[in-house]
Order: sequence, then C-alpha cells, then structure tokens
Amino acid sequence: MQETTRLAGLIQERIGDTLARHRQALEPLGPDAKPLLDEAIGFLSGGKRFRAQFAALGYRATRPLDLASPVGLEFGAVLDAACALELFHAAALIHDDVIDRSDTRRGRPAVHRLFSAVHQQRGWRGESDHFGLAGAILLGDLLQSWADELLQAACDAVPDRGAARRARDHFNRMRSEVAIGQYLDVLEEQRPTFAEHAEQLERSTRVLVYKSAKYSVEAPLLIGASLAGAREEQEDGLADFGLPIGVAFQLRDDLLGVFGDEELTGKPIGDDLAEGKRTVLVTLARANLPPTQRRIFDDLLGSELDREQVAILQRTIRESGAVDRVEEMITRNVDRATEALRRAPIRPEAAESLARLAERAARRTF
Repeated sequence: MQETTRLAGLIQERIGDTLARHRQALEPLGPDAKPLLDEAIGFLSGGKRFRAQFAALGYRATRPLDLASPVGLEFGAVLDAACALELFHAAALIHDDVIDRSDTRRGRPAVHRLFSAVHQQRGWRGESDHFGLAGAILLGDLLQSWADELLQAACDAVPDRGAARRARDHFNRMRSEVAIGQYLDVLEEQRPTFAEHAEQLERSTRVLVYKSAKYSVEAPLLIGASLAGAREEQEDGLADFGLPIGVAFQLRDDLLGVFGDEELTGKPIGDDLAEGKRTVLVTLARANLPPTQRRIFDDLLGSELDREQVAILQRTIRESGAVDRVEEMITRNVDRATEALRRAPIRPEAAESLARLAERAARRTF
C-alpha cells in the first residue's frame, strides 16, 4: 500500500508540473484563456490513477524501477507515459459527459455544465449550453493533445527505438479503440429495440471491452512494458492478465452506476438507467423478466427518472438475478487473470503488485 501511495503521489506531482508548464507557455494568450486552463487543473486534481499505476507496473514487470529514487531518463519516461494515460482518460471523461448529457462528475459539475454556468453568470450573448459544450469539447481536445506530447516525450527518452515504436503503436491503437467503442455505445442507445438476447449480450460485451476494459488495464500495461523493452511473450502474458481485469473493472463500474453510493461515486445513482445504457447488467436483467415486466422495464430505461422509478428499476434488476450473475462474472475474470499472472514470464515482485492493484480495481466501492 505504501508503494502504491508513493507511485500515485509521483504521478500527481508530474501531472501538476506538466499543467503548470503548459500554463506558463500559454500566458501570451491572455487572461481570457484562464478559465479553460483552470478547469484543466481542477479536473485532473482527482481520480484513482489506476491506468497510470498499471502503466508503471507494466514497466516493472519487465525491468526494475526504484520508486524510492525517482531520477533518470527512464524513470521520467515511465512517469510521462503514466501521465499521458491520465490526461487521455480525463479527455475521454469530459467528452463522455458531453455525449451522455451528464450533469456531474466526481461530485462537481461536469465540464460542459461548468462552462455553461460561467456563460450565464457573465451575461454573455448566445446560448449558454452551446458555449458549455464548445468549452468541454475544446478542453478534451487540448488534454488529448497534451497526452500525445507526453507519450512522445516518453518514447523519445527510451534508447531502444523498437521499444519506443511498440509503445507508440499500443497508444495509437488504444485511442482508436476507445473512440470506436464510444461510438458503438452511442449507437446502442439509439436503436429502437433490443436485439435477441445472445446478440444483445455480444453487443453489450463488445462496447464494454473496447470503450473501457482494454484501455483501463491492458493498454496501460502494454505501453509500460513496451517502454521497458518487453519480449513478445511478456506482453502476451500481461495482455492475458489485463483484459479480464479490465472486464471485471468495467462490470464493477456498471454495478456502481446503478447501485453505488452517490456520495462516493460523485454521480447521481441511476444515471446509466436514465441514459438508457444497454450494459451487460441490463441485458442480463431483461433476459429473466416476463414479457409484461420487460416492456415496462424497456419503457422506463432511457427516460427521465424520479427516485421512485430508479428504485423500481434497481429492485427489478436485483430480483432478476442479474446482479449475482455479474458478481460471478467479475469473480471468474479475476480468477482468469490471476491464473494468467501465474503463468506470465514477468518479475515476481511486479506480479504481486499487479495482483493487489487488480483486486482493488475489481472490488472497489467507488
């Protein structure tokens, strides 16, 4: 735990230094740019840093990394890659809130809502909501740009050009997969009806894998490992571990989106239900409902819900047995990942740290 705390602290410090450097470089743009830069700092002040930690552990799976002596080009490269993932993740969350029309994130207004409020408070002309959307999209784009710069700095610092190219390839593929996974998620919400159960479950699983699971664990591990010059069999072992943990991570996220503690998650409970998310949890619940109850469930899903209606949907999902099924799926994926970790040709101390971090990611309560 002390090692994890130390790593999270180093990552946060690096993020702060990165944002301060950009802020100073952009001072010539004048004070009107300040709200955008302030929100970049504010938005990145929280978070669990799972992706950054998995990137650092991916490196340590292949090569030693002394957290007690954070010096040298290689250590800087690892931190830059880890922070690139955090900036990319922040950008993805900002854009996701725009797409989902979410009002809050981490217990504070979503970025587009914040900029909309600024517009209203200052009495500017035009539509405040449109200004909010524009500000959020542009901040997300800016953070993606800075993430790319950090990843490139990490690759440039690695003497092994082949290793640097592999890290860049993993990062590029991750960005493409997340964007398309997000599109598939939006597409699912627009379809007028659910597909037959087997097809719907396959679609929901595909969205889960490409929108979140792969980029939450597998991609960070592979980026970190490739920077360290990992062999192909080491990357394969980490991927065999990373994907099921990423799936477990997102399945837990889906449960928290419906049943979590609002004060801990920072988002209104039932948001996923109001947005009409066709998650694995929802798909499994529908499969066990009688036709009349399923029609009522479908009519409520994706509509404006009051607390009583959220409670009805929660109770329906729980009584369908879907929650137990998802918990079983999480356990199976953690077991599968643990077995893959035992077989993986990686450094034992890194494997122990990966197992602990994976358990935290899959069993978390917020």
